[in-house]
Amino acid sequence: MTARPKRIDLLGVATASGASVRGCGMGPEALRVAGLIEALIDLDHMVADHGDLRRPQPEISTNPSSGRLPDERKSDVLSLAQRVSDAGLGILDEGHFPVFIGGDHSIAMGTVSAVVRHCLPAGRPVHVLWIDAHADYNTPDTSPSGNLHGMPLALLCGEPGFDDSFAGDWLGRIDPRNVCIFGARSVDRDERRLVQARGVDVVDMRKIDQLGVVAALAKVIDRAKAAGAHLHVSFDVDSLDPAIAPGGGTLVPGGLTYREAHLMMEMLHDSGVVGSLDVVELNPFLDHGGKSATLLVDLVASLFGRSIMGEEPGPMEFVSEQ
Repeated sequence: MTARPKRIDLLGVATASGASVRGCGMGPEALRVAGLIEALIDLDHMVADHGDLRRPQPEISTNPSSGRLPDERKSDVLSLAQRVSDAGLGILDEGHFPVFIGGDHSIAMGTVSAVVRHCLPAGRPVHVLWIDAHADYNTPDTSPSGNLHGMPLALLCGEPGFDDSFAGDWLGRIDPRNVCIFGARSVDRDERRLVQARGVDVVDMRKIDQLGVVAALAKVIDRAKAAGAHLHVSFDVDSLDPAIAPGGGTLVPGGLTYREAHLMMEMLHDSGVVGSLDVVELNPFLDHGGKSATLLVDLVASLFGRSIMGEEPGPMEFVSEQ
């Protein structure tokens, strides 16, 4: 029989402080409006919605959040990262499956940290599947833009260049050799050097074109299974081709197709190694009539068992270890 998560816990992180384009702070509510909770309940899952974490309401000003000083935006990102890490750890320790909905990709500083903190006492390795058009492996020294949504993997993998403000008990560390960046097609020069030097597995769009999604993703799943790992999936809307998902602020042509993305989610469901999920960078202000939000809801539903014929192939195991 197919094992199911005891409960799926949604935690929104309504922030765009790590990005330069406003709007993705509205992403969590857009996913709810698009029917995320209803889709999961329709699959007979128990669901809890913890609402949204957000930065304190700023003073009224004519200066938009994207134009705030870098130190102010960094403070927002790190404050939320700590709160997300603590909240996510609580969800995992209770044996539930966290779905973190953003918000820009800087929220992964907190989400992945929560997973690491949960798995550390049991000595369970954490593998990360980073589905994204970008590597997000810049440091403050290498980043062309200085935007923190392009730095979470570098911080989590322990790269130098981050000052003491990024440290704390909330922060978890991962082995870069246990990270796979899937769907990449826009990587900065210095970022590319770091990724290659650290042994990060990069499955770019050329590899996907050559090997196909099944062969490329199967290697990632097989490695996680062999290691007995908790696989954290971090899904950025810009991994998808802009023709099917226009609702992102850093779109790059030539992304995953509708069927490639669904097949990935179906394979991940069947694998039984996924223990937590991010859905990030949805910008409803840039979306076209909810097109991207609706697609993301469908993809999450595929990860949690929706299939064309309604089969429940097994075995699978989504329940987090205590």
